[in-house]
Amino acid sequence: MERDVKQGRNAYWISFIIPVVAMLLIFIFRGIFPFGEETFLRTDMYHQYAPFFSEFQYKLHHGGSLLYSWDVGLGINFSALYAYYLASPLNWLLFLCPKGLILEFMTYMIVVKIGLTGVSMCYYLRQRFPERTLGCSFIAILYALSGYISAYSWNLMWLDCILLFPLILLGLERLVRGESGMLYVITLGLSILSNYYISIMTCIFLVIYFICLNVLEGMERLRVVGIRILRFALYSLIAGGLAAVTLLPEIFALQMTASSDFTFPQTATQYFTIIDMFARQMPFVETEQGLDHWPNIYAGALIFLLLPLYFMNRKISIREKVVQGLLMVFFYLSFSVNILNFIWHGFHYPNSLPCRQSFIYIFLILVMCYEAFIHRAASTVREVNASFGMAIAFCLLAQKLVTDDAIHFSAFYLTALFVLLYYYFMYTDRTRTADARRWTAFGILLVVSVEATLNMAVTSVTTTSRTAYVRDNEDVEKLVEAVRAEDPGFYRFEK
Repeated sequence: MERDVKQGRNAYWISFIIPVVAMLLIFIFRGIFPFGEETFLRTDMYHQYAPFFSEFQYKLHHGGSLLYSWDVGLGINFSALYAYYLASPLNWLLFLCPKGLILEFMTYMIVVKIGLTGVSMCYYLRQRFPERTLGCSFIAILYALSGYISAYSWNLMWLDCILLFPLILLGLERLVRGESGMLYVITLGLSILSNYYISIMTCIFLVIYFICLNVLEGMERLRVVGIRILRFALYSLIAGGLAAVTLLPEIFALQMTASSDFTFPQTATQYFTIIDMFARQMPFVETEQGLDHWPNIYAGALIFLLLPLYFMNRKISIREKVVQGLLMVFFYLSFSVNILNFIWHGFHYPNSLPCRQSFIYIFLILVMCYEAFIHRAASTVREVNASFGMAIAFCLLAQKLVTDDAIHFSAFYLTALFVLLYYYFMYTDRTRTADARRWTAFGILLVVSVEATLNMAVTSVTTTSRTAYVRDNEDVEKLVEAVRAEDPGFYRFEK
């Protein structure tokens, strides 16, 4: 028991520290303050989020209404702005932050949330599966440093939902088994409170996952299924009620905008092929943040080896394989077919930043990979060899067929190289003594840490000049003070 507790603590620390250290190493290499004079301000972070955080910090320090602000644009509904951009409970720590360090608060809050995302995933795996292995740490690292995080980590208001997602699903699984719904209510309510938009996608999936859980748990007794449905509906409503303080103002605000109108697609179209989409899971693929529809679904080269082993593993039930396989196909279609894409994004097409629900798919395939890893004793050497052959064959096939400019030719070879390293550990695990097998998870952990860090460095964390940004804001403040010294009345002037 004491050994399990110690091992669990180590797993959580590893799941937190390695993503954090990876980000800090990238910051040092990029010269991000205080390691240089750059800052991690990317696209909307520069023009919107930093001013919003600055206004929130001002209100926390000097008072003022959280319902409306005259200091943003020509005046703005601050409650609606707060609900989308600022509602994370962690943002109230801005009260402790000096005005001159708001950029650093935002930057390093991203790092902390990425670390906590690893802890959350590790906790889910250790609670769901009885096996105690270091494998939960390298899977957690891949979730925390996934392609979704590489592409969208600068949307720091989304990260709370990614962090909470494993805990929400763990709570739902307990709910379906007839256990307490407390974890489900608290985590889902907190997710909706933190960012209602990404939580829409979470809620859509919860309905799908609830059906899947009932199929897996068994639906022979209608009374039991009926009780599950009632509990699911009740606890979901309670979770929404917990977030009503931000949810209701946002609903009323949206009714006054163009977002309240939508036109459902009349015809179905496909954006890309499954081969193209599957290739997006390779490391070192340029992230998509524009108007193209490519999903950002990198989850480590390890998946190319473990996913085939999952479907070949005899310890995993056929029913579970069918359900998980259908979920994979459903997500492939969701990324590629316009109608499903429209539904996932709240009955609107996203204006850039495509496939914002792809973190769910990443979570699912990583859980499948973890299950294949912990049941690797049931995999034969022949199956490990076959999985390796399929992974290499895919790399060669994708190199021939995929024409996406975001995928440099080196990505195919580097993917094959990392697959080879993972294959070495899996092969020796099947052919060596029990003592040698203890190093399998540790070896994979080292390679995963290197791969995920390099991928993050190559595909994410762009910078801009912190000095120029701070100087520009200081110049504007001097002009404002000079104008107000002459006329302290209520008026508008533009930059």
